[in-house]
Amino acid sequence: MEARLQNPAMILDATQPVQDMYKAIYSGGVPKTTLDLVHLRASQINGCSPCVDSGARGARKAGETEERLFAVSAWRETSYFTEAERAALELAECATRLSDRSDPVPDDVWERAKAHYDEKGLAALILMVALTNFFNRLNVTTKAIAGAWG
Repeated sequence: MEARLQNPAMILDATQPVQDMYKAIYSGGVPKTTLDLVHLRASQINGCSPCVDSGARGARKAGETEERLFAVSAWRETSYFTEAERAALELAECATRLSDRSDPVPDDVWERAKAHYDEKGLAALILMVALTNFFNRLNVTTKAIAGAWG
């Protein structure tokens, strides 16, 4: 397997703005474990193997359990996740699957997230979903290889 192209953000020297975005996301008050789960779930939906691989590895290295990592794709059917994590995962799914319905992020989904996160937390979740989708699209388009980053 071989990638079609190196990461476009690296080719065009856009890595610093991406790092700045991550810094902003992590300043929003949402637990890193929740942000990791959101990243992993959006990446699973988009079929981005490099992001699924690096996301699961990074979360595990940060102390996430194998059971929770294995269950992210079926989070609704497990008892491994808190209500706040469930709200974040639901928001991530809706914001990733924009074309699946006429109202991609329904009010009830938003209200469940809003019940657990303040304005900064919601902003962090939305930016994490957006940045994850950004990288998913880069990696899927260029056929980036899982594990190639080390």
